[in-house]
Amino acid sequence: MVNDPVGDMLTRIRNGQMRRRNVVSTPGSRLRANVLNVLKSEGYIRDFATTELGNGRTEFAIELKYYDGQPVIRSIQRVSKPGRRVYSAVGDLPRVADGLGVTIVSTPQGVMADHEARERNVGGEVLCKVF
Repeated sequence: MVNDPVGDMLTRIRNGQMRRRNVVSTPGSRLRANVLNVLKSEGYIRDFATTELGNGRTEFAIELKYYDGQPVIRSIQRVSKPGRRVYSAVGDLPRVADGLGVTIVSTPQGVMADHEARERNVGGEVLCKVF
């Protein structure tokens, strides 16, 4: 049993890129799907596909993205963890590498990137930072 599903997914992505894998898999959930949708829309991964395993379980196959042989994601780190949740108001949302990276935030309006949360004027739980 995994205590931190999003942290587990981020670690699988990080490990897959270290080993130069094209595809990594992770168990499916709605929160993971929402985080993957943000990563895809921001251009950090190519795509992800859902596979039904039966008994209502799903699995995601995440296609990693590389540019000139180097991973597009230079760093990906979990901010809010099960033992220490981190929440941020819209004015206090952290900027990653002066706006070159993205912070993924879980808000009452859904999971979104930090720039979209600023546009909608909403804060929430800071899930992870990607650069």
